Amino acid sequence: MFFHSPKTHNFFHSPKTHNFSHFILLSSMDPNIEWDNIWNEVIDDCLNDNNEEEVIRLVHEAQQQANNTSKQRKRRTLIDRSREEGHNRLFNDYFSENPVYTEAQFRRRFRMRRHLFLRIVEALGNHDEYFQRRIDVVGRKGLSPLQKCTAALRILAYGSPADSVNDYVRISESTTLECLDRFVMGVCAIFGDQYMRRPKNEDIARLLQIGEARGFPGMLGSIDCMHWEWKNCPVAWKGQFSKGDHGKPTIMLEAVASQDLWIWHAFFGTTGSNNDINVLNTSDVFNDVLNGQAPRVQYTVNRTTYHMRYYLADGIYPEWATFVKTIHMPQGEKRKLFAQRQESARKDVERAFGVLQARFAIVCGPARAWHVNTMKNIMLACIILHNMIVEDERDTYAGNCDYDHVDNDLTTEISSGPDPNLTTLFERIAHVHERQNHCQLQADLVENIWERFGHENNEN
Repeated sequence: MFFHSPKTHNFFHSPKTHNFSHFILLSSMDPNIEWDNIWNEVIDDCLNDNNEEEVIRLVHEAQQQANNTSKQRKRRTLIDRSREEGHNRLFNDYFSENPVYTEAQFRRRFRMRRHLFLRIVEALGNHDEYFQRRIDVVGRKGLSPLQKCTAALRILAYGSPADSVNDYVRISESTTLECLDRFVMGVCAIFGDQYMRRPKNEDIARLLQIGEARGFPGMLGSIDCMHWEWKNCPVAWKGQFSKGDHGKPTIMLEAVASQDLWIWHAFFGTTGSNNDINVLNTSDVFNDVLNGQAPRVQYTVNRTTYHMRYYLADGIYPEWATFVKTIHMPQGEKRKLFAQRQESARKDVERAFGVLQARFAIVCGPARAWHVNTMKNIMLACIILHNMIVEDERDTYAGNCDYDHVDNDLTTEISSGPDPNLTTLFERIAHVHERQNHCQLQADLVENIWERFGHENNEN
Protein backbone atom coordinates (compact mmCIF):
# COMPACT_ATOMS: atom_id res chain seq x y z
CA MET A 1 0.00 0.00 0.00
CA PHE A 2 1.33 3.41 -1.00
CA PHE A 3 0.57 4.90 2.41
CA HIS A 4 3.01 2.55 4.14
CA SER A 5 5.91 3.19 1.74
CA PRO A 6 9.20 4.12 3.41
CA LYS A 7 9.03 7.56 1.88
CA THR A 8 5.75 8.40 3.57
CA HIS A 9 6.18 6.38 6.75
CA ASN A 10 8.69 8.81 8.25
CA PHE A 11 6.59 11.77 7.22
CA PHE A 12 3.37 10.62 8.90
CA HIS A 13 5.09 9.58 12.08
CA SER A 14 6.73 12.99 12.52
CA PRO A 15 5.29 15.52 14.97
CA LYS A 16 4.56 17.92 12.10
CA THR A 17 2.00 15.61 10.56
CA HIS A 18 -0.93 17.16 12.36
CA ASN A 19 -0.01 20.66 11.28
CA PHE A 20 -1.80 21.26 8.01
CA SER A 21 0.38 24.20 6.92
CA HIS A 22 3.47 21.99 7.19
CA PHE A 23 1.63 19.29 5.30
CA ILE A 24 0.97 21.70 2.41
CA LEU A 25 4.59 22.92 2.44
CA LEU A 26 6.05 19.43 2.34
CA SER A 27 3.58 18.29 -0.30
CA SER A 28 4.84 20.94 -2.71
CA MET A 29 8.37 19.61 -2.34
CA ASP A 30 7.66 16.19 -3.82
CA PRO A 31 5.18 16.18 -6.75
CA ASN A 32 5.55 12.42 -7.26
CA ILE A 33 3.52 11.51 -4.14
CA GLU A 34 -0.22 11.09 -4.46
CA TRP A 35 -1.09 13.56 -1.73
CA ASP A 36 -4.84 13.34 -2.23
CA ASN A 37 -4.82 9.64 -1.33
CA ILE A 38 -2.49 10.24 1.59
CA TRP A 39 -4.70 13.03 2.93
CA ASN A 40 -7.76 10.76 2.78
CA GLU A 41 -5.90 8.07 4.69
CA VAL A 42 -4.86 10.61 7.34
CA ILE A 43 -8.53 11.44 7.86
CA ASP A 44 -9.44 7.75 8.04
CA ASP A 45 -6.75 7.06 10.64
CA CYS A 46 -7.96 9.95 12.77
CA LEU A 47 -11.53 8.69 12.59
CA ASN A 48 -10.44 5.16 13.47
CA ASP A 49 -8.70 6.55 16.55
CA ASN A 50 -11.93 8.37 17.47
CA ASN A 51 -10.10 11.67 17.16
CA GLU A 52 -12.92 13.77 15.71
CA GLU A 53 -11.45 16.97 17.13
CA GLU A 54 -8.25 16.47 15.18
CA VAL A 55 -10.25 15.89 11.99
CA ILE A 56 -12.30 19.02 12.56
CA ARG A 57 -9.14 21.03 13.19
CA LEU A 58 -7.48 19.76 10.00
CA VAL A 59 -10.57 20.44 7.90
CA HIS A 60 -10.89 23.91 9.39
CA GLU A 61 -7.26 24.70 8.58
CA ALA A 62 -7.72 23.39 5.03
CA GLN A 63 -10.73 25.61 4.49
CA GLN A 64 -8.95 28.63 5.91
CA GLN A 65 -5.90 27.96 3.74
CA ALA A 66 -8.09 27.62 0.63
CA ASN A 67 -9.87 30.89 1.43
CA ASN A 68 -6.58 32.74 1.87
CA THR A 69 -5.26 31.35 -1.41
CA SER A 70 -8.46 32.34 -3.22
CA LYS A 71 -8.28 35.86 -1.86
CA GLN A 72 -4.69 36.21 -2.99
CA ARG A 73 -5.53 35.08 -6.52
CA LYS A 74 -8.48 37.45 -6.84
CA ARG A 75 -6.54 40.43 -5.56
CA ARG A 76 -6.30 43.06 -8.30
CA THR A 77 -4.88 46.53 -8.32
CA LEU A 78 -7.46 49.14 -9.24
CA ILE A 79 -6.08 52.21 -11.01
CA ASP A 80 -8.24 55.27 -11.30
CA ARG A 81 -7.06 56.68 -14.63
CA SER A 82 -9.53 59.60 -14.70
CA ARG A 83 -10.64 58.84 -18.26
CA GLU A 84 -12.93 61.89 -18.30
CA GLU A 85 -9.92 64.08 -17.59
CA GLY A 86 -8.00 62.31 -20.36
CA HIS A 87 -10.78 62.99 -22.86
CA ASN A 88 -10.98 66.66 -21.89
CA ARG A 89 -7.22 67.11 -22.21
CA LEU A 90 -7.16 65.37 -25.61
CA PHE A 91 -10.10 67.43 -26.85
CA ASN A 92 -8.61 70.73 -25.70
CA ASP A 93 -5.21 69.88 -27.17
CA TYR A 94 -6.35 68.97 -30.69
CA PHE A 95 -10.11 69.22 -31.35
CA SER A 96 -11.45 72.34 -29.68
CA GLU A 97 -12.13 75.62 -31.47
CA ASN A 98 -8.84 77.01 -30.20
CA PRO A 99 -6.64 73.92 -29.78
CA VAL A 100 -3.33 74.01 -27.98
CA TYR A 101 -1.42 72.46 -30.88
CA THR A 102 -1.41 73.69 -34.46
CA GLU A 103 -2.66 71.95 -37.59
CA ALA A 104 0.92 71.14 -38.60
CA GLN A 105 1.58 69.48 -35.24
CA PHE A 106 -1.65 67.51 -35.52
CA ARG A 107 -0.63 66.35 -39.01
CA ARG A 108 2.77 65.21 -37.79
CA ARG A 109 1.46 63.31 -34.76
CA PHE A 110 -1.67 61.79 -36.32
CA ARG A 111 -0.15 61.34 -39.82
CA MET A 112 -3.21 62.99 -41.41
CA ARG A 113 -5.23 66.18 -41.34
CA ARG A 114 -7.78 66.82 -38.63
CA HIS A 115 -10.86 66.63 -40.88
CA LEU A 116 -9.77 63.25 -42.25
CA PHE A 117 -9.25 61.85 -38.75
CA LEU A 118 -12.68 63.08 -37.64
CA ARG A 119 -14.19 61.47 -40.73
CA ILE A 120 -12.69 58.12 -39.72
CA VAL A 121 -13.88 58.51 -36.12
CA GLU A 122 -17.43 59.28 -37.24
CA ALA A 123 -17.49 56.35 -39.68
CA LEU A 124 -16.24 53.93 -37.02
CA GLY A 125 -18.85 55.19 -34.56
CA ASN A 126 -21.62 54.52 -37.08
CA HIS A 127 -20.20 51.11 -37.95
CA ASP A 128 -19.36 49.69 -34.51
CA GLU A 129 -21.02 50.63 -31.22
CA TYR A 130 -17.68 49.96 -29.54
CA PHE A 131 -16.57 53.40 -30.79
CA GLN A 132 -19.60 55.11 -29.25
CA ARG A 133 -19.36 56.68 -25.84
CA ARG A 134 -21.52 54.76 -23.38
CA ILE A 135 -22.53 54.98 -19.73
CA ASP A 136 -21.49 52.16 -17.40
CA VAL A 137 -23.58 50.60 -14.60
CA VAL A 138 -22.58 53.25 -12.04
CA GLY A 139 -23.56 56.10 -14.36
CA ARG A 140 -20.01 57.03 -15.32
CA LYS A 141 -19.06 57.94 -18.87
CA GLY A 142 -16.85 55.47 -20.66
CA LEU A 143 -13.95 56.10 -23.01
CA SER A 144 -14.73 58.47 -25.86
CA PRO A 145 -14.30 57.57 -29.56
CA LEU A 146 -11.52 60.17 -29.76
CA GLN A 147 -9.57 58.41 -27.02
CA LYS A 148 -9.98 54.95 -28.57
CA CYS A 149 -9.11 56.03 -32.13
CA THR A 150 -6.19 58.15 -30.93
CA ALA A 151 -4.75 55.25 -28.94
CA ALA A 152 -5.03 52.89 -31.94
CA LEU A 153 -3.58 55.41 -34.39
CA ARG A 154 -0.67 56.25 -32.12
CA ILE A 155 0.28 52.57 -31.98
CA LEU A 156 0.12 52.37 -35.80
CA ALA A 157 2.02 55.62 -36.30
CA TYR A 158 4.79 55.14 -33.76
CA GLY A 159 4.92 51.36 -33.46
CA SER A 160 5.16 51.77 -29.69
CA PRO A 161 4.02 49.32 -26.99
CA ALA A 162 0.36 49.27 -26.05
CA ASP A 163 0.91 50.86 -22.63
CA SER A 164 2.77 53.87 -24.05
CA VAL A 165 -0.45 55.89 -24.44
CA ASN A 166 -1.71 55.12 -20.93
CA ASP A 167 -0.34 58.26 -19.28
CA TYR A 168 -1.85 60.64 -21.86
CA VAL A 169 -4.97 59.04 -23.34
CA ARG A 170 -5.73 57.21 -20.08
CA ILE A 171 -6.35 53.78 -21.57
CA SER A 172 -4.96 50.55 -20.16
CA GLU A 173 -2.79 48.18 -22.13
CA SER A 174 -5.46 45.53 -22.65
CA THR A 175 -8.03 48.12 -23.75
CA THR A 176 -5.53 49.67 -26.15
CA LEU A 177 -4.93 46.31 -27.82
CA GLU A 178 -8.68 45.83 -28.13
CA CYS A 179 -9.02 49.32 -29.62
CA LEU A 180 -6.29 48.56 -32.14
CA ASP A 181 -7.94 45.30 -33.20
CA ARG A 182 -11.38 46.91 -33.57
CA PHE A 183 -9.88 49.95 -35.34
CA VAL A 184 -8.05 48.05 -38.08
CA MET A 185 -10.98 45.71 -38.71
CA GLY A 186 -13.36 48.67 -38.90
CA VAL A 187 -11.13 50.58 -41.32
CA CYS A 188 -10.86 47.54 -43.60
CA ALA A 189 -14.62 46.93 -43.51
CA ILE A 190 -15.69 50.56 -44.06
CA PHE A 191 -13.08 51.95 -46.45
CA GLY A 192 -11.67 48.81 -48.06
CA ASP A 193 -13.99 48.77 -51.07
CA GLN A 194 -13.14 52.37 -51.95
CA TYR A 195 -9.46 52.65 -51.09
CA MET A 196 -8.34 49.14 -51.98
CA ARG A 197 -10.28 48.95 -55.23
CA ARG A 198 -8.97 47.94 -58.60
CA PRO A 199 -8.58 50.82 -61.05
CA LYS A 200 -11.84 51.90 -62.65
CA ASN A 201 -12.12 53.20 -66.22
CA GLU A 202 -11.45 56.79 -65.18
CA ASP A 203 -8.54 55.66 -62.98
CA ILE A 204 -7.02 53.70 -65.86
CA ALA A 205 -7.39 56.65 -68.19
CA ARG A 206 -5.61 58.92 -65.72
CA LEU A 207 -2.82 56.39 -65.12
CA LEU A 208 -2.33 55.91 -68.85
CA GLN A 209 -2.09 59.65 -69.30
CA ILE A 210 0.57 59.90 -66.59
CA GLY A 211 2.49 57.01 -68.14
CA GLU A 212 2.25 58.62 -71.58
CA ALA A 213 3.72 61.85 -70.21
CA ARG A 214 6.64 59.91 -68.72
CA GLY A 215 7.37 58.08 -71.97
CA PHE A 216 5.66 54.78 -71.11
CA PRO A 217 2.29 54.51 -72.89
CA GLY A 218 0.15 51.70 -71.46
CA MET A 219 1.86 51.72 -68.06
CA LEU A 220 -0.37 51.48 -64.96
CA GLY A 221 2.35 51.62 -62.30
CA SER A 222 5.24 49.61 -60.92
CA ILE A 223 5.24 46.35 -58.96
CA ASP A 224 7.52 44.99 -56.25
CA CYS A 225 7.56 43.16 -52.89
CA MET A 226 8.64 44.06 -49.36
CA HIS A 227 9.20 42.00 -46.20
CA TRP A 228 7.73 42.63 -42.75
CA GLU A 229 9.70 41.00 -39.94
CA TRP A 230 7.66 38.79 -37.60
CA LYS A 231 9.21 38.92 -34.15
CA ASN A 232 6.75 36.57 -32.41
CA CYS A 233 6.67 33.93 -35.11
CA PRO A 234 6.10 30.47 -33.55
CA VAL A 235 9.23 28.37 -33.48
CA ALA A 236 7.51 25.58 -35.42
CA TRP A 237 6.81 28.00 -38.29
CA LYS A 238 10.15 29.76 -38.37
CA GLY A 239 11.55 27.62 -41.18
CA GLN A 240 8.80 28.43 -43.68
CA PHE A 241 8.83 32.15 -42.84
CA SER A 242 12.63 32.58 -43.01
CA LYS A 243 14.94 32.72 -46.00
CA GLY A 244 18.36 31.20 -45.48
CA ASP A 245 19.85 29.63 -42.37
CA HIS A 246 20.17 32.89 -40.44
CA GLY A 247 17.23 34.84 -41.84
CA LYS A 248 14.59 36.32 -39.56
CA PRO A 249 10.94 35.30 -40.01
CA THR A 250 9.12 37.69 -42.36
CA ILE A 251 5.83 37.98 -44.20
CA MET A 252 5.78 39.41 -47.73
CA LEU A 253 3.68 42.16 -49.27
CA GLU A 254 3.23 42.49 -53.04
CA ALA A 255 2.07 45.91 -54.16
CA VAL A 256 1.47 48.01 -57.26
CA ALA A 257 1.91 51.77 -56.89
CA SER A 258 1.56 54.75 -59.19
CA GLN A 259 3.43 58.03 -59.33
CA ASP A 260 1.21 59.71 -56.72
CA LEU A 261 2.10 56.85 -54.28
CA TRP A 262 -1.41 55.37 -54.39
CA ILE A 263 -1.21 51.61 -53.81
CA TRP A 264 -3.59 49.94 -56.29
CA HIS A 265 -2.88 46.35 -55.42
CA ALA A 266 -1.82 44.70 -52.16
CA PHE A 267 -1.33 40.97 -51.64
CA PHE A 268 -0.13 40.18 -48.12
CA GLY A 269 0.41 36.95 -46.23
CA THR A 270 2.98 34.97 -48.22
CA THR A 271 5.71 33.37 -46.15
CA GLY A 272 9.08 35.09 -46.17
CA SER A 273 10.91 32.07 -47.59
CA ASN A 274 9.47 32.92 -51.04
CA ASN A 275 10.80 35.34 -53.61
CA ASP A 276 8.96 37.79 -55.87
CA ILE A 277 8.23 35.13 -58.50
CA ASN A 278 6.62 32.75 -55.99
CA VAL A 279 4.47 35.57 -54.66
CA LEU A 280 3.47 36.51 -58.21
CA ASN A 281 2.32 32.96 -58.94
CA THR A 282 -0.04 32.99 -55.94
CA SER A 283 -1.27 36.59 -56.01
CA ASP A 284 -4.38 37.91 -57.75
CA VAL A 285 -2.73 40.82 -59.53
CA PHE A 286 -3.80 39.55 -62.99
CA ASN A 287 -7.07 37.89 -62.00
CA ASP A 288 -9.17 40.62 -63.60
CA VAL A 289 -7.23 40.23 -66.84
CA LEU A 290 -7.57 36.45 -66.90
CA ASN A 291 -11.25 36.54 -65.96
CA GLY A 292 -12.11 39.11 -68.59
CA GLN A 293 -13.16 41.72 -66.03
CA ALA A 294 -10.42 44.23 -66.82
CA PRO A 295 -11.09 47.04 -69.27
CA ARG A 296 -9.38 46.64 -72.61
CA VAL A 297 -6.71 49.23 -73.31
CA GLN A 298 -5.41 50.22 -76.71
CA TYR A 299 -2.32 52.39 -77.15
CA THR A 300 0.38 52.98 -79.73
CA VAL A 301 4.14 52.81 -79.19
CA ASN A 302 6.55 53.51 -82.05
CA ARG A 303 3.69 53.08 -84.57
CA THR A 304 2.80 49.66 -83.13
CA THR A 305 -0.59 49.03 -81.51
CA TYR A 306 -0.80 47.13 -78.23
CA HIS A 307 -3.75 45.95 -76.16
CA MET A 308 -2.05 44.66 -72.99
CA ARG A 309 -1.40 47.02 -70.11
CA TYR A 310 1.84 46.51 -68.19
CA TYR A 311 3.76 47.31 -65.01
CA LEU A 312 7.37 48.35 -64.58
CA ALA A 313 9.34 45.66 -62.74
CA ASP A 314 12.89 44.83 -61.69
CA GLY A 315 15.10 42.08 -63.06
CA ILE A 316 13.74 39.16 -61.01
CA TYR A 317 10.34 39.21 -62.69
CA PRO A 318 9.73 37.00 -65.74
CA GLU A 319 9.70 38.32 -69.29
CA TRP A 320 5.94 38.55 -69.70
CA ALA A 321 3.93 40.86 -71.89
CA THR A 322 2.59 42.52 -68.74
CA PHE A 323 6.02 43.58 -67.49
CA VAL A 324 8.61 46.02 -68.77
CA LYS A 325 12.04 45.56 -67.26
CA THR A 326 15.23 47.53 -67.50
CA ILE A 327 18.19 46.54 -69.69
CA HIS A 328 21.07 44.99 -67.84
CA MET A 329 24.37 46.65 -68.80
CA PRO A 330 22.88 48.73 -71.65
CA GLN A 331 25.03 49.50 -74.68
CA GLY A 332 24.42 52.66 -76.69
CA GLU A 333 22.80 55.98 -75.85
CA LYS A 334 19.26 54.81 -76.62
CA ARG A 335 19.39 51.84 -74.31
CA LYS A 336 21.12 53.82 -71.56
CA LEU A 337 18.40 56.47 -71.70
CA PHE A 338 15.68 53.82 -71.58
CA ALA A 339 17.29 52.08 -68.59
CA GLN A 340 17.66 55.38 -66.79
CA ARG A 341 14.02 56.40 -67.23
CA GLN A 342 12.65 52.92 -66.54
CA GLU A 343 14.58 52.60 -63.29
CA SER A 344 13.56 56.11 -62.31
CA ALA A 345 9.86 55.41 -62.91
CA ARG A 346 10.02 51.98 -61.28
CA LYS A 347 11.09 53.62 -58.02
CA ASP A 348 7.47 54.73 -57.49
CA VAL A 349 6.69 51.50 -55.65
CA GLU A 350 9.90 51.78 -53.63
CA ARG A 351 8.89 55.31 -52.64
CA ALA A 352 5.43 54.05 -51.72
CA PHE A 353 6.95 51.42 -49.42
CA GLY A 354 9.19 54.04 -47.83
CA VAL A 355 6.35 56.50 -47.24
CA LEU A 356 4.11 53.74 -45.88
CA GLN A 357 6.75 52.68 -43.36
CA ALA A 358 7.55 56.27 -42.43
CA ARG A 359 3.89 57.08 -41.78
CA PHE A 360 3.14 53.89 -39.88
CA ALA A 361 6.17 52.70 -37.97
CA ILE A 362 4.37 49.54 -36.92
CA VAL A 363 5.01 48.05 -40.40
CA CYS A 364 8.64 49.23 -40.32
CA GLY A 365 9.72 47.55 -37.10
CA PRO A 366 9.29 43.90 -36.15
CA ALA A 367 5.67 42.78 -35.78
CA ARG A 368 4.76 41.70 -32.26
CA ALA A 369 1.43 40.08 -33.14
CA TRP A 370 0.89 36.36 -32.62
CA HIS A 371 -1.51 35.64 -35.49
CA VAL A 372 -1.11 36.12 -39.24
CA ASN A 373 -4.67 37.42 -39.62
CA THR A 374 -3.97 40.18 -37.09
CA MET A 375 -0.89 41.24 -39.04
CA LYS A 376 -2.87 41.14 -42.28
CA ASN A 377 -5.54 43.45 -40.87
CA ILE A 378 -2.89 45.84 -39.61
CA MET A 379 -1.07 45.92 -42.96
CA LEU A 380 -4.24 46.41 -45.02
CA ALA A 381 -5.52 49.09 -42.63
CA CYS A 382 -2.23 50.99 -42.94
CA ILE A 383 -2.43 50.80 -46.74
CA ILE A 384 -6.04 52.03 -46.71
CA LEU A 385 -5.13 54.93 -44.42
CA HIS A 386 -2.14 55.65 -46.65
CA ASN A 387 -4.38 55.88 -49.72
CA MET A 388 -6.82 58.11 -47.86
CA ILE A 389 -3.97 60.45 -46.99
CA VAL A 390 -2.75 60.39 -50.60
CA GLU A 391 -6.21 61.31 -51.88
CA ASP A 392 -6.49 64.13 -49.35
CA GLU A 393 -3.02 65.61 -49.91
CA ARG A 394 -1.85 64.78 -53.43
CA ASP A 395 -2.93 68.20 -54.68
CA THR A 396 -0.11 69.60 -52.56
CA TYR A 397 2.53 67.37 -54.15
CA ALA A 398 5.34 69.07 -56.03
CA GLY A 399 5.15 68.71 -59.80
CA ASN A 400 2.97 69.77 -62.72
CA CYS A 401 0.90 66.59 -63.05
CA ASP A 402 -2.85 67.03 -62.71
CA TYR A 403 -4.05 63.78 -61.16
CA ASP A 404 -7.73 64.59 -61.62
CA HIS A 405 -7.58 65.68 -65.26
CA VAL A 406 -7.98 63.24 -68.13
CA ASP A 407 -6.93 64.28 -71.64
CA ASN A 408 -9.73 63.37 -74.02
CA ASP A 409 -7.35 63.51 -77.00
CA LEU A 410 -5.24 60.68 -75.64
CA THR A 411 -5.14 57.79 -78.11
CA THR A 412 -6.49 55.08 -75.79
CA GLU A 413 -9.66 53.04 -75.94
CA ILE A 414 -11.25 51.47 -72.90
CA SER A 415 -14.06 48.96 -73.24
CA SER A 416 -15.44 45.99 -71.35
CA GLY A 417 -13.91 42.62 -72.19
CA PRO A 418 -15.89 39.57 -73.29
CA ASP A 419 -17.45 37.15 -70.84
CA PRO A 420 -14.89 34.67 -69.54
CA ASN A 421 -14.92 31.06 -70.68
CA LEU A 422 -12.40 28.25 -70.68
CA THR A 423 -11.09 28.91 -74.19
CA THR A 424 -10.55 32.63 -73.67
CA LEU A 425 -8.99 31.96 -70.28
CA PHE A 426 -6.18 29.87 -71.77
CA GLU A 427 -5.73 32.42 -74.53
CA ARG A 428 -5.34 35.22 -72.02
CA ILE A 429 -2.86 33.23 -69.95
CA ALA A 430 -0.77 32.58 -73.05
CA HIS A 431 -1.01 36.24 -74.03
CA VAL A 432 0.10 37.43 -70.59
CA HIS A 433 3.08 35.01 -70.56
CA GLU A 434 4.17 35.73 -74.12
CA ARG A 435 7.86 36.58 -74.21
CA GLN A 436 7.90 37.85 -77.81
CA ASN A 437 5.49 40.67 -77.00
CA HIS A 438 7.65 41.58 -74.02
CA CYS A 439 10.77 41.95 -76.16
CA GLN A 440 8.91 43.82 -78.90
CA LEU A 441 7.33 46.26 -76.44
CA GLN A 442 10.68 46.91 -74.79
CA ALA A 443 12.32 47.64 -78.16
CA ASP A 444 9.49 50.00 -79.15
CA LEU A 445 9.72 51.81 -75.82
CA VAL A 446 13.46 52.29 -76.34
CA GLU A 447 12.74 54.07 -79.63
CA ASN A 448 9.80 56.01 -78.20
CA ILE A 449 11.77 57.36 -75.25
CA TRP A 450 14.73 58.26 -77.42
CA GLU A 451 12.43 60.09 -79.84
CA ARG A 452 10.76 62.06 -77.06
CA PHE A 453 13.62 62.68 -74.63
CA GLY A 454 16.78 62.04 -76.62
CA HIS A 455 17.34 65.71 -77.38
CA GLU A 456 17.34 66.52 -73.67
CA ASN A 457 20.04 63.93 -73.15
CA ASN A 458 22.13 65.41 -75.99
CA GLU A 459 21.82 68.91 -74.57
CA ASN A 460 23.09 67.72 -71.21
